[in-house]
Amino acid sequence: MPDAPGPLAGCRVLLVEDEYVIADEMDGWLRQAGAVVLGPVPDVDGALDLIEREAGALDVAVLDANLGDGETAYPVADRLEELGVPFLFATGDVRLVDEPSYQSRTRLEKPVTQRGLVRALQSLVPPRGG
Repeated sequence: MPDAPGPLAGCRVLLVEDEYVIADEMDGWLRQAGAVVLGPVPDVDGALDLIEREAGALDVAVLDANLGDGETAYPVADRLEELGVPFLFATGDVRLVDEPSYQSRTRLEKPVTQRGLVRALQSLVPPRGG
């Protein structure tokens, strides 16, 4: 009997996370849920390049707010907003997401769980036909 498609089957998810172990774990969780993962990418430039290459093909994004060395994912969030791509923050630094323009965004505090991540993403994207 074939496996049933996952709850994120076919959903194209941009993953922006600078910590390798966390990125690898989230990548695995998303793939288990049936998602097509774009990335993970560890920095703003890489994420923006990927967004432009995949223009129109992204369904949702997971952003670590703090990407290290003082870099934040805000430029990525702003570009996704311009394109109408829903996103959430997965971060351990709550202060970063307390910027007024991002307060209404879904935020998962680290450590993130597989179940929490998948459910949060499901709430951001419309159900897929099938």
